[in-house]
Amino acid sequence: MAAYVYMLRCKDDSLYTGWTNDLAHRLAMHAAGKGAKYTRGRGPLTLVYTEELEDKEAAMKREYAIKHLSRAEKLALCAHWQPAKEICY
Repeated sequence: MAAYVYMLRCKDDSLYTGWTNDLAHRLAMHAAGKGAKYTRGRGPLTLVYTEELEDKEAAMKREYAIKHLSRAEKLALCAHWQPAKEICY
């Protein structure tokens, strides 16, 4: 089953990275204030990066790797990202 790593830009310009099996549902949860504790009260949130991986384990490893990047490296990832048209949130 596919899994996704995603990055959100919060209104305070911080970046949040997470993973999920259902990207649209997870983004809706963040938008409703029911996502991660970190993102609550930091909206509006903007999706700035996603990456599809083969399974949960791969997504968790990629999330861990992204979280250990510098802010500049995270922004470089976002700069080259092209959003998929089918992602709705």
